[in-house]
Parts: sequence; structure tokens; C-alpha cells
Amino acid sequence: MLAALVLIWVGVDILSGGAFLTPRNLWNLSVQTASVMVMATGMVLVIVARHIDLSVGSVLGVVGMVMGVTQTEFLPRLMGYDSPFIWILALAAGVAVGAAIGLLHGVIIAYLGVPAFIVTLGGLLVWRGCAWWITSGRTVAPMDDAFRRMGGGVEGAIGSTWTWVVGVLAVAAIVLRALHARRRRQQVGFALRPVWAEVVVAGLACAGVLTVVLVANSYDLPPRVAERIAAARGLVVPPEGLSIAHGLAVPVLIAVGAGIVVTFLARRTRFGRYVFALGGNPEAAELSGVDTRRITVLVFVLMGVLCAVAAAISTARLNAATNAQGTLDELYVIAATVIGGTSLGGGLGTVAGAMLGALVMQSLQSGMVLMGLDTPLQNIVVGLVLVVAVWLDRLYRSRTLKGAA
Repeated sequence: MLAALVLIWVGVDILSGGAFLTPRNLWNLSVQTASVMVMATGMVLVIVARHIDLSVGSVLGVVGMVMGVTQTEFLPRLMGYDSPFIWILALAAGVAVGAAIGLLHGVIIAYLGVPAFIVTLGGLLVWRGCAWWITSGRTVAPMDDAFRRMGGGVEGAIGSTWTWVVGVLAVAAIVLRALHARRRRQQVGFALRPVWAEVVVAGLACAGVLTVVLVANSYDLPPRVAERIAAARGLVVPPEGLSIAHGLAVPVLIAVGAGIVVTFLARRTRFGRYVFALGGNPEAAELSGVDTRRITVLVFVLMGVLCAVAAAISTARLNAATNAQGTLDELYVIAATVIGGTSLGGGLGTVAGAMLGALVMQSLQSGMVLMGLDTPLQNIVVGLVLVVAVWLDRLYRSRTLKGAA
């Protein structure tokens, strides 16, 4: 997957005349990918549990509309437009609605026995209609100033200093994790990699983190914006101009945080083990005492919450809530998850792979835009990539089964 991503980036950069591999485009690419990444982390568990969720784009749309109306029309009447709690309450309302939608889906699937495909296909239509019904198709804007920071932009970045702090912490976490994993394998008597291999793997991961930091800090704010910030802080602008780096975008940090949390749930908790057991063999899991219905409900509740987080990112980035928001996002989320190695047969998948798959999908789309390809052709490419990914998944599973036999 990493090799495919590198090939896509290099190829698109050549075909676009060097417009792709620039700090500005890569920074924007990361922001554009964030909402799909967040939803892809939840879709991993949904597909691992042998289900599917076709409604994530519509859920994003209706939740985004709820958050938009809450912070632009409802809360200001009660608290005033200057209240610092508006964005927090709007976000909480969106998360609650997303969780409620996920709970409804999960209960119908687990306790009424309706297939997830049908339930979420109906949800795709129902929630898209609800997004229109809330405001009768009217666009809601603008969003609260603090809320907009979750969408990136000039105010939605942490600056160069904090970006370096995050980068150093990430490098330290990679090193400590590698040492801890090696120590654990040694304690239980498992085979160990050669020391040089451990150093190379950890070194490549650290180099990747530092590269991201350097790229984020290479993208400067527009000169006028930098001058306005300097004036607000009482700084003197030098004759040659002032350079202030964006740093990492807030939505990217949110996506990474969601990935870490869902990875922890999937790999370090009883809930995660039950999800993989359910996807690997539902009958055996139920006979082993796993409450498969409850696990199914929790998986869809988690998916609803992550859709709400993605809706916050998308709404903040657009600075508006529209009834068409999130259209076709279900295609990109499912494609990213499958391309990232999650098997549609259930029981197999990784969160990191799905996030990488989301980056691959967005890179394809962004690259085609830079090359001037029409939207219909972009959709053709995305559809073909999804079909090929599913075919490769079936090929891999068939070879794995033959090898096990």
C-alpha cells in the first residue's frame, strides 16, 4: 500500500507538472482526507463484523445539519452569539444524534434480524431526506469561530512550534512501542526480529513522522494574514516580509486521534477481540458466550459517533451545513477500507490500513483534479479501483484458504 501511494504521488506529480508534491497541496490533501479517514476507522470494525454501512454519507449530512442549526439558530437565542460554549454544545448535540442513529441501526440489525445492507441502504435515503427536511433545503452558515478550527484553514492549524512538539512525542512513542513490543515477545518466548531490522522499521516510521512535520511547517500563511497576526501580537514585520508556518492541521490531528482510539479498542480491549471473533466465525463466537447482538449494536453506535466527528470536520471546513453534504462519501469510505486490507468476508482488517486507503483514494481524486480530468472520469477511476480492490481481496482469501488446507 505504501509503495502504491508513492507511485501515485510520483506519477501524478509528473503528469501535473510538479503541482502535486508541494507543501500547499499536501497540506490541503491531508485536510481533505481527514473526514473520510475518521469514518474509515469505524467502517473497519463494521466490515470485520461481517456487516456494511451504506448510510455514512447521509448520516454525516444530517448530523452536520443538526450541528449547523444548533450553533447558528438555536443556541445563540439562549446563550448569545459570544458564548464560548456554543461550539462544544453543538458538537455534543451532533455526537448524540450520531450515536442515536447508530443505535437505531444496530438494534434493527441485531434484534430484528434485518440485514445491515438493507437497513443502511434505507438509512442512506432516510437520513439524506432528513438533512433536507431540517431546513427545507436551506444552507446554514456561517459556523461558530471556535468550531471552524476543526476544519483546518488559517485558524485551524497548531503552528510550527507545537507541530515539532507533536512530532517529537510521536517519535518517542514509536521508539518506546518498538522496545516494549520486543520485550514482550522476548518474555513469552516468541521469535524476535534481528536488531537491525527493528532499527530499520522504527527508523523509517520516525523518518515518516519528521517528514510530515517538515512538510507541514513548509507551508506558510498568506503574507497579509501573517501581517495581520503580527499586528495583533505587537510584532514588527521585517522589510523582506514575515513567514509564519501553518503547522499540522487540527482535522488531521483529530483523524490521527480517532485512529489511535479505534486501534486501541480493536487490539487491546475485550470488545475488539469479540468483534474479530464475530467476524471470523459468528456461530463459534455465540457458542463461546459472546453476546453477538450487543457487540453488533456497539459497533454501529461507534460508527455513528465517528460519522458525527467527521461531520464536524466537514462542516467546519466548509463553514456551512448543506443537505448535500457527504454525498457519495459512503463510496470513498468503503473503498478506502477495502483497499486498506479489510476483507469483505469479515474477520480481517486494520485501522491503519483503512486510513492509508483513504489517503490513496483522496490522492487519486486530488491528482485527477490537478490533471484537469472531468468529474465523470474521476468517478470511473474510483469505481474501477474499488472493483479491483475487492477482486484482489477475494484472490488473497482464496489463496490463504488453500494454504491453510
